[in-house]
Amino acid sequence: MQRNLFKRRLIARSQQLGIWSMLASGNVVEVLTQSDYDWIMIDTEHAANEVPMVQEQLRSAAQSLMSAVVRPATNDPVLIKRLLDIGAQTLLVPMVNTPDEARRAASAMRYPPAGIRGVSAATRANRYGRDSDYLHGANDEVCLLVQLETAQALANLEAIAAVDGVDGLFIGPSDLAAALGHLGDFRHPDVQAAIVDALGRAHRCGKPIGILMTDPLLSAAYLRDGFDYVALATDIGILRSGSESALKQGRSDSSHSRKESA
Repeated sequence: MQRNLFKRRLIARSQQLGIWSMLASGNVVEVLTQSDYDWIMIDTEHAANEVPMVQEQLRSAAQSLMSAVVRPATNDPVLIKRLLDIGAQTLLVPMVNTPDEARRAASAMRYPPAGIRGVSAATRANRYGRDSDYLHGANDEVCLLVQLETAQALANLEAIAAVDGVDGLFIGPSDLAAALGHLGDFRHPDVQAAIVDALGRAHRCGKPIGILMTDPLLSAAYLRDGFDYVALATDIGILRSGSESALKQGRSDSSHSRKESA
């Protein structure tokens, strides 16, 4: 069966750089995965993505060496099962606030007796029944990342990290900022202090931790500080900034041209 390179790098504490995809497009994923990022996030929580669409994006990602991570819309065992069956190996489960919620996600990720994942003899994950070792190896290859986005989640960080089956933690800076009373301001000193504190606590209990940060100064600081996996950009952000930059340059060129011809 397919080995989970992202999980192996996570265990080895090899720092991984990622990119976030929200445009719900196999073509976009294909373009992004031809770069040299280590991992790509296929988002279904804040993107118009449904399971069949995610499957097509996983097919695009599979043409590259980039690891695909999928974020379910919610911590739901049925949705988690469906995403695993279409070939996702690493899931980032949002809004995990308590150890019980982490255990719910971990159980959904794994086959019995370790968990409650339902069994199908023929799915994309096991090459439609051709991987005879899949059922016995899947529990070792799946990777669960849980997203800490509230003050409650941060307070429970050590207990969540200790849950069997949780492979890594992840900070959601925008939701965390809102939860701490600073909606829309993840740069606020209180939010940044909470993020740095979470990094240190995660590492003290031996758990990898990641973050999404498109601010280049902050992402550089997080990488220096030792975040294990960092998403540096989103496809929407790249498209937006690129289009605005081209328009700004075009207007500048047009203005200069009119002045020269006057």
